[in-house]
Parts: sequence; C-alpha cells; structure tokens
Amino acid sequence: MIAPAIHASQLGKCYHLYAHPKDRLKQFLWRGKRHFYRELWALQNINLTINPGEVIGIMGRNGSGKSTLLQLICGTLTPTCGEVTVNGRLAALLELGAGFNPEFSGRENIWMNAAIIGLSQKEINDRIDSMIEFSGVRDFIDQPVKTYSSGMYVRLAFSVAINTDPDILVIDEALSVGDGAFARKSFDRIMHLRDLGKTILFCSHSLFQIESLCSRALWIDRGKLMAEGSAQSVVAAYQTFLDQQGLTDTEQGQQSVNHDVSIISSAGVPGYARLDKVLVEVDGKPCDQMTVMSERSTILVRVIFASDPKLPCPSVAITIHAMDGRVITSAGTWEDNVIVQREHNGKGSIALAIGHSPLLKGEYTVSAFLLCERGIHLYDSALGVATVRVQQRGRLQGYFVLPHCWKIHEEE
Repeated sequence: MIAPAIHASQLGKCYHLYAHPKDRLKQFLWRGKRHFYRELWALQNINLTINPGEVIGIMGRNGSGKSTLLQLICGTLTPTCGEVTVNGRLAALLELGAGFNPEFSGRENIWMNAAIIGLSQKEINDRIDSMIEFSGVRDFIDQPVKTYSSGMYVRLAFSVAINTDPDILVIDEALSVGDGAFARKSFDRIMHLRDLGKTILFCSHSLFQIESLCSRALWIDRGKLMAEGSAQSVVAAYQTFLDQQGLTDTEQGQQSVNHDVSIISSAGVPGYARLDKVLVEVDGKPCDQMTVMSERSTILVRVIFASDPKLPCPSVAITIHAMDGRVITSAGTWEDNVIVQREHNGKGSIALAIGHSPLLKGEYTVSAFLLCERGIHLYDSALGVATVRVQQRGRLQGYFVLPHCWKIHEEE
C-alpha cells in the first residue's frame, strides 16, 4: 500500500492574544493558573489525506487559515494539537527568500537553503550550476544578496526551491514569479512538475486557476474545513458563498493597464506579452457614446496585444461583470478552440462580437485578459476597461435573457 504524501489528523493551531504587554508577564508568573489572554484558533480539527501525484487547490478568504495550514505542512509552524505527516522531499514557494542570510553571497545561500531542504553535498554540487543558470543572476552570484534587487532575490530563491527535485511542491498565492521571460519559465517548470506526477498544493484567490489546474480542492473558512471534493464542485460552492456574502474573487496582483499607451518600450524585453489596447464598441460606435439595447445591439470588444515572437501565441479572455464585481459571463479563445493570429513581430489582435446582446437593463463592466496558450498563466489584464449601459423593452428581471420558447400543451 502506497503511503500518502501528506496526512493530517485533528490538526489545529491556536494563538494566545494578549490585550497588554504586561499580561504576558502575569501569565508567566501565574504559571497557567489563570489566563490573561484570549484564544484565537487559526485552524481547527483538520483531517486531510493527500495521495502522491494529486494536485490540490486550497481556497478561502483572507485570514481563513490557508497559509497556516501550509506552514504546518511545511514544518515552519508547530501545531497546537493533532499531527501532520509528510512523506517525501518538500519544496515550498511561500515567502521566497525568507531564509536567506543577507550577508552571504548568492552561492552560499544556495548551499545553505538546499541543505535545509534535504539535498546532500553531492546533489547540491551537481545542481548548483543549473540553479544559478535558471535564476539568471550568474553575474552577481558571488556578491552578498543584500546588494540584490528584490527581483533578483526572489528569482534566486525560486530557483533553489524549484530545482531540488521535490516530491511535494507547496505554492502560496503565485504560480510564477518575476517578470517577462522568468515568469513564463517558472510557470513552465511548475507545469512540468505537475506533468511528472509530483504532488502539488496550490493556494490561490484565483478560482479560475484552481479549477484549471487542480483535481481536488479544499475550502477553508475561519480555520475550519468547509468543503472537500472535486475542484469543480468546491469552486462552485465557494463562489455561491462569496455571492451570498456580497464578496468577489479578488484576482489579487492583477493591475489595470493604460489602454491608450503604446508598449514599444517593452518590445526588447525577452518573454514579454502585454496588452496594447482594449476597445469596446456598440453598433460600430465607441461604447461611451452609445447605450446598448437589449436583444438588439451588437457589442464588439477588440483586443490588441504585443508579445515576444519566440513565445507561443497568447490566448485572450473577456469577462463581463455586474457592478458589484461578480462575473456575469466570460469567453476564452482556448475554450472555443480559436487560434489567435499575430504577425511575425509578435503583434496581434482579436475581437469578440456579442450579437443581439442578451444583457438586461443595468450597468456592466468589461475586462480583458492576455494569457498563455493554455489559458492558465496570466500575462496582463485590463480590468473594468469600459462600462456598458443597457436599456430594454419590457419588464424582465435579471442580468440576461436566456434562449427560450414556450410550449403549449395540446390535448390529444
């Protein structure tokens, strides 16, 4: 019988919160006979079994206990109760570089961190050149890391973690780090580990990425395991919860772009892929000058982008949101098996046409996304690029019209 990669039983973590610093001294003097603190359970009664080769998504609101669970699994926190067992070499992409000594050189930090992860001296010696090459900081590898830029620091830390041939990979919030070529390279390495059958724990606010990458998912709220099962079913349950709470998937880390500024300045950076312009038209006129008529108008969203010609051609997604932020509908080129066309210099464009707009009266926002060819890794985003105002005839309620027909029962 194959041992599980990770097994947690009755796992919990409790913190003691003191109202005043002097209460800590009182607690010490009373030696537990009285309590001068209140308890905060960051995690309670977690029972979990993860088998080798599983890709597990972990979701939940900020402060729900996701990071605490990952830190308990990685051994950087000690559980208050219960136990967790890990079988195999584990690499964690949590706070990258947190264990680096700023006075040590990059090379010395590689040796120290790789040894902590569990590599032997021979294994480190065999892999150190590939770690340095992957990080892209070879010219500075013998300089103290306190002289590194933040980007160099993170790239080196990521390179050490990802090149130790881990059996278990723990990722908190980000699938890739850095910009341009390194972001794509790090994403590809993580996908390669997934394809090799490595066990991956992926914690993210992006429900789309969790559903795309993970076979199973966990939903944690206020330290308790709310749901566990297929990624699709847990994502649906969590999204319903967010809608009921008036919350939305935050899509953290995504920034709007200036949609009227050319990106010629980034054309010389290897691995780039950026949105240039996102234009929204209604019946052939700029969106801000027209009102959409429900079931009559045509909405056209045109996306213009530039990318490194050496990269596979990016894919494009469009989302339409209600004013409270929830996604009403979306479309992606990869889902519709549409191949985006681009010129030899990496520039390209594509347009999404929504004929006889099914949107009902109200205001909606349009966002555009540029992703990798598989529709997972996000290169760039344009959030709320346009506001669409819809008017309608009749009194139908809701967000959009569903194709339908009435059937009158006829007696035989």
